Amino acid sequence: MHHPLPIHCRQVLPIICLLTSFASQATAKVYQYTQQDGVVAFSDRQPLNRPFKLLKFDCFACNPASKVNWSNTRLFLADFQQSIQQAATTHQLEPALIRAVIHAESGFKADAISKRGARGLMQLMPATAKDLGVDDSLDSHANIQAGSAYLAKLLQNYQGDVALASAAYNAGPGSVKKYAGIPPYAETRAYVKRVQILLQRYRSQLAASASSTG
Repeated sequence: MHHPLPIHCRQVLPIICLLTSFASQATAKVYQYTQQDGVVAFSDRQPLNRPFKLLKFDCFACNPASKVNWSNTRLFLADFQQSIQQAATTHQLEPALIRAVIHAESGFKADAISKRGARGLMQLMPATAKDLGVDDSLDSHANIQAGSAYLAKLLQNYQGDVALASAAYNAGPGSVKKYAGIPPYAETRAYVKRVQILLQRYRSQLAASASSTG
């Protein structure tokens, strides 16, 4: 889950800015630099005549300019099978939805760590992981169970609306409430669309696999 980053956020400690939830818009690149007065600043424009660090959104499906063809990119149909099935049963979720979110969040990389601290397959932020009782977010089984519990809660809150639940997973429930729907962040809108594409593909492929083995 990657809550969009405030672009012109100015803090002495960069980590405070990086973990802030809400934003005026989401962008694929953020430039971090130090002003003449020593204050660390962030901008969506490359600073001139001063050193900077380039930060990138690294949720797998979050970059609006992604070149991935989401309609034919390779699916992960068998990875973490036991953990996903257990989470689906425990939290009454479709395995296809759990797989779609994992694919969108981390590309099925169990050791993924974002620039803003989200960790593991379902990209749990530290505060969320703590609330869900997870000590090690890079533990794939624990990450899937906790991320699925959070996803199930969001689906319950939005009466089963996958688009709103995935928007809240990405941008935070506060942003969905603020805009009474999917927030107008380019990152979030791209993420929601791609989760829906992946969900339909996983549904189709998992159903076909079940039929062939049944």
